Amino acid sequence: MGLATTTLRIGLGGLMAGHGLQKLAGKFGGAGLDGTAQGFEAMGFRPGRPYATAAGAAETVGGSLLAAGMWTPLGAAMLTGAMGTAIAKVHAKNGPWVTKGGFEYNAVIIAAAFAITEAGPGFPAVDGLITKRRKGFGWAVAELALGLAGTAAVLKLNERGADVAGAVDAATTGPAATVSDTTHRLADRVSAAADTVAGKSRAAAESVAATAEHAGSAAQRAGDSAGDKAAQASHATSGAAAAATNGSKESTLHGEEAVADRAAQEGGRG
Repeated sequence: MGLATTTLRIGLGGLMAGHGLQKLAGKFGGAGLDGTAQGFEAMGFRPGRPYATAAGAAETVGGSLLAAGMWTPLGAAMLTGAMGTAIAKVHAKNGPWVTKGGFEYNAVIIAAAFAITEAGPGFPAVDGLITKRRKGFGWAVAELALGLAGTAAVLKLNERGADVAGAVDAATTGPAATVSDTTHRLADRVSAAADTVAGKSRAAAESVAATAEHAGSAAQRAGDSAGDKAAQASHATSGAAAAATNGSKESTLHGEEAVADRAAQEGGRG
């Protein structure tokens, strides 16, 4: 019986210590504290880091105590508390079988811890060499009760934390929503005012463009009229100059004819 208990104690304790180190330090392919904290938050433990630290410490310390056979009931109680919390929070709703995410694995660990405490740590073990050996049915019941009390305490703490988180969310969400609504309304008003200003600016620009177009048309009409008048004046001037030239030629011709007549008259007299 001593060898069987020793084998069970060392095997279970060593594996649970390694399981805890996966959580705390990322050993043996574990997620580490950050990854474990995210997993705890997904299960409803917020903030996740303290709960992940407590679970990893319970498994690491409890498993190490059990493997060493030191303060055996205490180590068994720490493992019982960690497994009880896992059952209550995660696995109980899925039934007993692990294939469906049930609690059979956790229940086996709790049963093994109870059996080791009842039978004693076996040999070799620190209990009996340095510390007092504590075993028997009474100690087994005590470690089971202590472990389950730890589970109840963690669940109660988590429930209160959830209530506090809900109150904080309600206290912060309400004012935030009011500020958000006010901001949206102000943004809508600013947008409407900007649209109005833009509309007026477009109307003013169109009016200015129309005025400029009218002015350009008027200037073009004035230029055309002035050009017509200048052309008419030029034609009139050209006509007058031509008439004057013709008159001058006619006068010269008449004068020459008169001189010729006088010369003919004087030649007849001679």
